[in-house]
Amino acid sequence: MYIMNIMKKLAIALMLISMSYSLAAAEELTLSDAIQRGLKNNFDIRVAHLQTKITENNDSWGAAGRFPTLTLSLTENLMYNDKEDSTTITGRDQYWYQNLNPNINLNWVLFNGFSISLTKDKLELLDSQMKGNSAIVVENTIQAIILGYYKVLLENEKLKVLDEVMALSKDRYDYEITAKEIGSSVTYDVLQAKVAYLGDKANRLQQEISLKSAQRSLNLVLGEPVESEFELTDSFQPRISEYTLVNLEEKMLSNNKTLKNQYINQEILKNSVSLSRSSRWPTISVNVGADADLNGIQYSGMDSINTTNYAFYVNFAISYNVYSGGNVERSVVNAKIQEAIGKIQIEQMVFSLKNQMRTTYEFYQLRKQLLNVSDESVETNKINLEISSDKFKAGAINSFNYRDVQLLYLNSSFGRLQAIYNLLETDTELMRLSGGIITEQDK
Repeated sequence: MYIMNIMKKLAIALMLISMSYSLAAAEELTLSDAIQRGLKNNFDIRVAHLQTKITENNDSWGAAGRFPTLTLSLTENLMYNDKEDSTTITGRDQYWYQNLNPNINLNWVLFNGFSISLTKDKLELLDSQMKGNSAIVVENTIQAIILGYYKVLLENEKLKVLDEVMALSKDRYDYEITAKEIGSSVTYDVLQAKVAYLGDKANRLQQEISLKSAQRSLNLVLGEPVESEFELTDSFQPRISEYTLVNLEEKMLSNNKTLKNQYINQEILKNSVSLSRSSRWPTISVNVGADADLNGIQYSGMDSINTTNYAFYVNFAISYNVYSGGNVERSVVNAKIQEAIGKIQIEQMVFSLKNQMRTTYEFYQLRKQLLNVSDESVETNKINLEISSDKFKAGAINSFNYRDVQLLYLNSSFGRLQAIYNLLETDTELMRLSGGIITEQDK
C-alpha cells in the first residue's frame, strides 16, 4: 500500500511538471495580436493581395493601347548551287548565294473612337474592384478570427464548468463511499454516485476534444501551423453596445464593402456601353518602317558580287466599319441591358442588406435580454446547488434530487456561456454589415 501511494504521488508530480511545461510553451495571444497575425498569414488574404498585384500591373496606358508597337526582324537566305553546265570550263555551275533582309516597323493607332481612354478607365475600375474584393476578404477574415478566438474561450469556459461539476460529483462519490464504510449508505447509492461521476468525467474528456478542435480551427484561420499552442489572454465577456437601427443602416449604405464593390461593378458596366459605342468611330493608324536587302553571290573561282538596297516607308490608314451585320448595334444594346441588370442587382442588394441588418439588429436586442436571463438563471442555480449540497450531506434530500440540481446548474452555466458567444457573434456581424469591422480593430 505504501509503495502504491508513492507511485501515485510520483505520477501526479510528473503530470504537474508536464502541464507546467505545456503552459510555459504556449504563447500568450490577445485578440488584437490574433487579428494582426491573421492579416499577415491568412491564406485567403495572401492570395487576394497577389491578385491585386495583377490588376495593378495591368492598369497602364501600355495595356490600354496608347503606345505604338515596334518590331525588329531579320531574315537570312543561304543557298549553294552545284549543277552540270556544258558552257563552263569545268562543266559545272557552282556558286554561293546569300540574302540578308533586316526590317524595322512601327505601328501606332492614333485614334480608335476613344477606346484607349475608355480601356484605361476600365483597367482602373477593375483594379479598384479587385481591391474591393480584397477588402471583403479582409473583413471576412477578421470576423472569422474574432469568432474563432471567442470559440476557443467558449470551449475553455465550458471545460471549467465541467471541472467544477466533476469535482462535485467526485466529492459526492467519495462521500457515499465514506458513508457506506460507516454504515449510513448502501451499495446502490455508491453505484449511483459513481455513474454520475464517470458520466461527468466522460463529458469532460469530450469537451477537451471540442476545445482542441476549436484551437485548430483558430490556427487555420490565423495561417499558423496546426501544432501551434496559444494562451488566449482576453476575457470571455460580452460587448454591450447601444446601437440604433437608423444609424447602422446609414453606415451600411455608405461603408458596406460588398455594396461599394457592386457600385464599382456598375461603373464597369457603364464603361462597357461606351466601349461598345467606340466601334462606330473610324480607326486611324500610321505604319512607319525601313527595309534593307543585302545580297551576295560568289561563283567558283571568282570574287563575290554584293548588292545593297534600302527602302523607307510611311503609311497612313483610315478604316471605318460601314456594316458588320448589325454586330456593333447588338453589342451596344447588350451592354445597355447588362447595365440595366446591374442597377437592378444594386437595388436588390440594398433591399437584402437592409433586411439582413434589421434581422441581425433584432437578434442582437433579443440576445442581450437572453444573456440577462442566463445570468439570473446561473446565479439562482448556483445558490440552489450550494443549498442542495448541504441538504444532501444532512440527509434532507436524496442523491437523485442532488444530481438534478447539479444538472440544472450545468445546463444554465452552458446556456450563459453560449448566450455570451451568441451576443458576440451578432455584434461582430453588425460591425461587418455596417462596414466598421476593420476600423473597429484599428482603434
